[in-house]
Amino acid sequence: MSDMKPYEFTIAQAADMLRRHELTSQTLTRSVLDRIHAVEDKVGAFITILDESAMEQAVSADVLISEGRGGVLTGIPIGIKDLICTEGIRTTCASRMLEHFIPPYDATVIRKLKAAGAVMVGKLNMDEFAMGASTENSAFKPTHNPWDLSRIPGGSSGGSAAAVAADMCLGSLGSDTGGSIRQPSSHCGVVGMKPTYGRISRFGLVAFASSLDQIGPITKDTRDCALLMNALAGYDSMDSTSVPEPVPDYTSFLSGDLKGMVAGIPKEYHASQGLDPEVAAAVRQAVQTLEHLGVRCVEVSLPHTAYAVAVYYVIAPCEASSNLARYDGVKYGFRDVSAESLMDMYRNTRSKGFGPEVQRRILLGTYSLSSGYYDAYYGKASRVRTLIMEDFKAAFKTCDVLLSPVAPTPAYPIGQHIDDPLTMYLSDIFTLSANLAGIPGMSVPCGFTEQGLPIGLQLMGPHFSEGNLLKVAWHFEQSTDFHKRKATL
Repeated sequence: MSDMKPYEFTIAQAADMLRRHELTSQTLTRSVLDRIHAVEDKVGAFITILDESAMEQAVSADVLISEGRGGVLTGIPIGIKDLICTEGIRTTCASRMLEHFIPPYDATVIRKLKAAGAVMVGKLNMDEFAMGASTENSAFKPTHNPWDLSRIPGGSSGGSAAAVAADMCLGSLGSDTGGSIRQPSSHCGVVGMKPTYGRISRFGLVAFASSLDQIGPITKDTRDCALLMNALAGYDSMDSTSVPEPVPDYTSFLSGDLKGMVAGIPKEYHASQGLDPEVAAAVRQAVQTLEHLGVRCVEVSLPHTAYAVAVYYVIAPCEASSNLARYDGVKYGFRDVSAESLMDMYRNTRSKGFGPEVQRRILLGTYSLSSGYYDAYYGKASRVRTLIMEDFKAAFKTCDVLLSPVAPTPAYPIGQHIDDPLTMYLSDIFTLSANLAGIPGMSVPCGFTEQGLPIGLQLMGPHFSEGNLLKVAWHFEQSTDFHKRKATL
């Protein structure tokens, strides 16, 4: 590792060197901040960079380490998606509506990272209010894919994935409502996990669709993902949807072998129209690699997959319409001061404060919830959602884990689909079912296109089976080197 720059380390490598006093958090954090300033103009991953406070946190971390009180995340530079509340630090959701909003409290995940001694280097760009799959819907700027700056990084956690891929932090937090951690992780060649719904507290996460949102880690490899999961997972009384399930040591799954493991191949995913041949080939190759490692693969059926996109794009906008009603120009956030009447103030505030995609989803949701349409849309979508959950339950009776593509295509050029929301929505076809069912899913790098764009393999498992997913991903990494390849900026 002597020829590596500190910002290139994984969390595990940096933690080891910090513990052995071969590196200080100040040196590591300075290296990461210098890297951010060197490449941020090209990538556009950050909304807020915390130079001063990061160095102060690094000084405190070095004291803890010198006293032998540090943990594995002490002194490690982490980036945070900008919809997770950080006390005293701007949290914008990449929206004009919250451009100047400074939360008075920390999200539970931020409290946990602070307790672990992690160093927060900044807040990361995203699609506005997490609505989008390309990070082109940020009110401030698009984020560029470090592997090809003319392409999208994915979304909505595009800044979180691009920052890790470009070595602008050693790991990051994203959120996943329909694939927003897994899809950008796939497009940027990094590891991303959407945990089981209720596994990680959502207290302090600015809500998009409350029955679907989950916070999760994005990292350079699977071991780092396990380390962040150890720090983040667990019950929180501040979150009514948090589940009091004991948290295992996720790193304990990174050993042994895969003999006896059964993987399901959902036939509906692999026969999907619009699946890019290079993506299909990389995923097939990944399945073969796992078979060589002792995994037995069986075909399974998820018969209601065809309805998943429609169900998601009723349920998520309905919940968004209700959650975003609070941005009315009265309590906090942007307010149009030119309006002459109360109704004009409401109308102008929301017209100017929200971007086009957020407005589109609020309108979709408000319509679906309106009198006379509720049963036809939201009620019916909720019933089909139950059928999708049952599909997964039935599949997991015959297998331990499901293998599929993450996204139907590699990262596409910025601007290509910006005027075509339907194509954008269909790019979530393989990821959003896991959110509807509340099960864990992760993306692990499994190949590259001829043009050098990363491709991810999606692993999904029953509720609270994150350990199994990490185990499969880790063994896959041990026999491939896709996760070690770096984007050259």
